[in-house]
Parts: sequence; structure tokens; C-alpha cells
Amino acid sequence: MADFIIHFLISNILISGIIGFLIIMKKLLKNYLTNRIQYHLWFFILGLLLIPFVPLNLVNYPKNILLFFKQLIVLSFEKDNTKTGIQPDYKAKSSGVINDLALSVSDHASSNTANILFAIWFIGVIVMLILACKSIYNLRKIKQSALPLQNMAVKEIYNNCLSQTGIQTSLPVYSTAFLKCPIMVGFFRPAIYLPIQLISDYNEIEVKHMILHELNHYLHKDTIINHFTNIFGILYWFNPIIWTSIREMRIDREIACDTSVLNLLDADSYSAYGNTLISFAEKISLTPFPFASGISGSMRQMKHRILNITNYQAPTTKKKIASNIVFILIGIITFCISPALSIYASDTNTYKWNVADKNITYVDLSPYYEKYDGSFVLYELTTDRWIIYNSDKATTRVAPDSTYKIYSALFGLNEQIISPNNTYMKWDYTDYPFDEWESDQTLDSAMASSVNWYFQTIDSGIGANSLSAYLSELNYGNMLVQQNTDTFWMESSLNISPVEQVELLVKLNNNNLPFKDEDMNLVKDSIHIASSDIGDLYGKTGTGRVNKNDVNGWFIGYVTNQDHTYVFATNIQSDCNATGLIASDITLSLLSELDIWN
Repeated sequence: MADFIIHFLISNILISGIIGFLIIMKKLLKNYLTNRIQYHLWFFILGLLLIPFVPLNLVNYPKNILLFFKQLIVLSFEKDNTKTGIQPDYKAKSSGVINDLALSVSDHASSNTANILFAIWFIGVIVMLILACKSIYNLRKIKQSALPLQNMAVKEIYNNCLSQTGIQTSLPVYSTAFLKCPIMVGFFRPAIYLPIQLISDYNEIEVKHMILHELNHYLHKDTIINHFTNIFGILYWFNPIIWTSIREMRIDREIACDTSVLNLLDADSYSAYGNTLISFAEKISLTPFPFASGISGSMRQMKHRILNITNYQAPTTKKKIASNIVFILIGIITFCISPALSIYASDTNTYKWNVADKNITYVDLSPYYEKYDGSFVLYELTTDRWIIYNSDKATTRVAPDSTYKIYSALFGLNEQIISPNNTYMKWDYTDYPFDEWESDQTLDSAMASSVNWYFQTIDSGIGANSLSAYLSELNYGNMLVQQNTDTFWMESSLNISPVEQVELLVKLNNNNLPFKDEDMNLVKDSIHIASSDIGDLYGKTGTGRVNKNDVNGWFIGYVTNQDHTYVFATNIQSDCNATGLIASDITLSLLSELDIWN
């Protein structure tokens, strides 16, 4: 949910910009737009407001919400004694030849900031819901006190209005002493509520106008739209631009409804309808009900509406055609922009992989994963065949952790920070949690023991801007490098998916990366794990450890023999105990099951 609130805030910025664009377009093209189309343009905004709350993975979304609250409770009671953000307390080493050494990073600062933002937003939503419930409660009391319409003269006017608007359904009409203006209420079964004072004061013209107005609200489903605008007002309570746009939308709604009424009247009756609005402006209730549609409104709304009535002319056929064309064009533009607003679709942590021309076999390997989320991706070069477990996770980008060191080494060789003839780097006698790190290193030893300081020295020598350029050239995941070149690959900004890991390893195996063959061969030799009669196994583990919990485990590599090359990437994720060592155990079991490596 930390990701949710960050992307939600970003979406708010984009939506605010689109609202500005829409307002500008409305003003520039006002003479070409009918009042009804001006109102309908706001529907695009309502659609955009919905997008951030529509997850692509509807199955995992509830689980992610529960996981967030679980993590929030844990963080609330957990003390953070870390000052540097690094907790050197983890070491896992297999009994074989695969090492898995990793440091823990503290993610409290970023998590707590996001959690605080989420809590503020959530509390605001609760407050707004309470206010809405209070309004609904007051409206409910008015509905309970209302009586069915008894005035026969008003009933006759109502039936005539039904006939005039072409509405076949007879809506319930009630009278109440607790309203100063007529309203229509109800989502599934709307009903009209008339102030009893207006009925008792009986003015045939005014009654006709107000009933026509409410029936046109019903005809155009304005009550339903009004419910959605109120919901979005609650969810976006903190955004003044969206609140302003909702207010402007309501003004346009009433003007559009007025226009629909005017279209049912002759030109001589326009001024009388305007007088009806003025009459209601004097009697307007100061406590509007947000979930109701009515003829009244604020004084600002009334001013706009009276001006519209004064200047109203029935739209020509040419103007109607122009309005529809503009509406369609703005709709196309909005549709093209909308994917950028989705919390998930816009997320750079999803790899947009084109599977149309791929030979893919999807397999169920859940028994191997037990308590872990994750995926397994295998690609066979000779047959151009893919085997994938959990396609969603296979294209989901997560931190590469120590698997990134393969490419850090390539960058260092290309920058001549190290060279094929001299990969030696001297230890500066800094204390580290692992004995393997407290000694001078070569590329082979640093890769085998996953020595962070060796690759951090390389990255620092290259610099953040050059690293970003290298990652962009390789299309390495989301290609995001923080200015801190020490930790951007350790559960931080840089993310990559298992599919992308495999695609890059295929290029590395084929010496098809933008580096010297000599450098690529040297790096491949540094990740060589074992040889057997079957062939050679190459690989690199990675473990993401956050706040003392192992949350992300990698094992990537390939198996080569005389006839075939199999490239693989295994990723596992969990609240704890998701290590590169376990990922390697799962991978070796799968490779054995597939008769690729024993």
C-alpha cells in the first residue's frame, strides 16, 4: 500500500493537469459546444478518477491490502536501532559451491513516510464518510416525514409533465414541510420530494417548471452520476482542483438540465422559467444534500444559470455536429492518457512483454514454492522455447539485489576501473560482517562471495549518471538509479523482472551486449559454479533483506552443454525466509526434474 499512496498522489498531479486541459478546451471551444456536451465532458474526468482504484490483478489486490495492514502493525511496534540504514547481520552459505551473502537494509524511513501519507488520506476519507452519513441520515429523516402527494391539481401537472418529457415510468412524488426546494433522491428507485409550502402557495407555472426540471434530471440519470461525484469527492478530499472541478461539473449539470427544460418550452416561456429559478434562489436551503439532485443551487450557480437562460438559443444542427466531433476528439485524447493514471498499468515495475510470437509453456510449480510467491522462467536457446511458472510474477519487477553485480562488473571493465589483466582490489580494513569480505578481492572472489564493497567501489567510480546511461542502453528493468550508488540495487530504486533477467543473460551468453567479448567472457567465468558430465552451470544468487527480514530471493544463470543452453531465473518473495540460497535450491530441484542439471 506504500506504493499505492505514492502512485495515487502522482495520479492526482496528472489528473489535475488533465482537468486544466479540459477547462481550457471548454473555454476555447465554448461557442462550438452545446450545454449538454459541456456537461458530458466531465464524464471523462469521472472515468479518470476511477482508474487509480482499478487494479490489474483483482485476485491479489485484497491480499495486498491485508499484507499492508499487517506490515503497518509490525512497523508500529518495531524499534529501529539502525542509524546507517545497513544491518550487517545476515549470512547464508550452502553446503555446496553456491554462496549467498547479503546485508540488510532498513526501509523504515520510506515506509513510514508512505504509511503516514496513507494514514492521513485514510483518516480524511473516514471524516468525509462521517459527514456524508450525517447528510444521508438527515435526508432519511426528511423522507420518513414525507407524505405522498395529495394535491390533485399538482398531480395533473405532474402527469402532463411526464407526457411532455416522454417518460413512461411514473416516479413517486412526495411532499414535505422540511424542504425549501424540490429534490430528487434515490439510486435505484428515485423519487421526487416537493416542499409543501410551494404546493400550498400553488403557482401553476412554477410547479410545472420545477417538475420538468426534476424529470429531466431523472431522464439523464443525473442522480446516479451525482452519487459517483460524491464518492470521488470523498476519495479525493485533499485535492482542491478536483473539488473545484466537481463544483463546476454540478453547475454544468444544472445548466444542461435547464437547457433540456427550455427545449420543451416555447421561447416566450424562457423568462418565466428564469423567474422560477430566481424565486428558488430566494428560498434556497443553506444545507444542501450531496446525494440529491434539485432545481436549486448556490447563488453562483444561479447567476450562471440565469445568464444561460437569458442568452439561450436552440442549438443548430451544425453546432450539434461540431459538439459531437469535439466530444469524440477529447474522448480519444483522454483515452490515450488514461493508462498513465492506473496505479498498476502505469507502474514501471511491470515489464510489458510481448508474448505474441513466443513459444511458451505455462507450468504449475506451486509444490516447489510452498509458502513463497514467485516465478520460474526457463528459456532454451536451441528450440526457442520458454517454460514459465506464474506469468504475472515473471513480468513483475523487483529489486535485483546481488544479481545486479554481473552487470556492475561489465560496467567496471568497460570503464577500466578493473581490467581483464587486473581485477584486483585492495581491502581498506573496514569491518564487515563476513570474513570473506575482509580481505583483498579479485572479480572471481568478489562474485563468489558477493562482496558488496567491491562492486560499490566500481559503481562509485562510474557515477550515478553514467550508471543510468549504461542501464538504459541495456534496457535493464526500470533503469532507475538513485544518487546513492551504494544501495540503489538493494531493495531500492532499481527493479527488474525474471523475464528480463533471462533476456539479458541470453545476450550475455551470446556475447550480444555492447561490451567487449573479452570482458563478457571474463564476467561469465566469474559466475561459473560447477562442471559435470552434463555441462557447465553458471549462476548468481541475490537476497533482499529489509528490516531484518528476507523478502526477496534470486537465482539466475544458465546451463550449457554441447547441444543446448538453458537460461533460467528464479525469484521468490515472502515476509521472511526468502533468500537466494532457497531460490537456488528450488532452481536446482527444477533443473533436475527437467533433466537439465543433476
